[in-house]
Amino acid sequence: MKIYSIETGNFKLDGGAMFGIVPKVLWERTNPADSNNLIDLSMRSLLIEDGDRLILIDTGMGNKQSAKFFGYYYLFGDYTLDGSLAKHGFHRDDITDVFLTHLHFDHCGGAIQFNHDKTGYEVAFKNANYWSNQNHWNWATKPNNREKASFLKENINPIEESGQLKFINPEDKKPGIDLNFDIFFADGHTEKQMIPIIEYQGKKLVFMADLLPTTGHIPLPFVMGYDTRPLITMDEKKLFLNKAADEEFFLFLEHDTQTEICTVKHTEKGVRLKNTFKFNEIFN
Repeated sequence: MKIYSIETGNFKLDGGAMFGIVPKVLWERTNPADSNNLIDLSMRSLLIEDGDRLILIDTGMGNKQSAKFFGYYYLFGDYTLDGSLAKHGFHRDDITDVFLTHLHFDHCGGAIQFNHDKTGYEVAFKNANYWSNQNHWNWATKPNNREKASFLKENINPIEESGQLKFINPEDKKPGIDLNFDIFFADGHTEKQMIPIIEYQGKKLVFMADLLPTTGHIPLPFVMGYDTRPLITMDEKKLFLNKAADEEFFLFLEHDTQTEICTVKHTEKGVRLKNTFKFNEIFN
């Protein structure tokens, strides 16, 4: 097995929305805001080369939305999904599996592209199975008013129409066995978000998605305003971060522009940041 960190792009969101009820004077210590109260965020994916499988975890925002849409999110930097794949010698047609932690646009937008004449949409990874779960799929295709702006039909419906959609069953004893990793299911941010836990080079590498967007979100009350069930998020974070500290997990951060990987430790104030790393400092 070989794993690669894949940068798909950077964007900005309102810092207050990213930290909910936590006062700015506290969250700005780790996530400084600009004059418009926006903080920098990444859209970092993970690529797993495992035998004849090439598994991409999340896809970033993609490039098919309108200029007006992208204008809300202040995209910046030179990273692209195709460019990052090429850096490691791969093309999107090489991807055999696309694992979507959840179907918010910044996690799955790159899974779908315009067709050749831009009259409709098609899957961006023509040779891949697309992995979700039935609970989350139902949640996303019949969205509540709170999340409706994050679940875009053009990102979701073409996956099913392609015939390439596969569901993972959370009730299975080992739900991620088809992909050779474990999965932690989290319901605080959205219904049945899937957090992959990968055994790699003698370590446990965890793709944190929106259970832990940045190192600034480690303290339990530091919960996004985007979470549909913030009290459940706090319970899930407490459970998972305690386990991460006990077992020395390496936490891969999808949205932290400064930190690719971190570890956590127990303190008198609860679980806190231990160390931060570049991906290549830990894995080779």
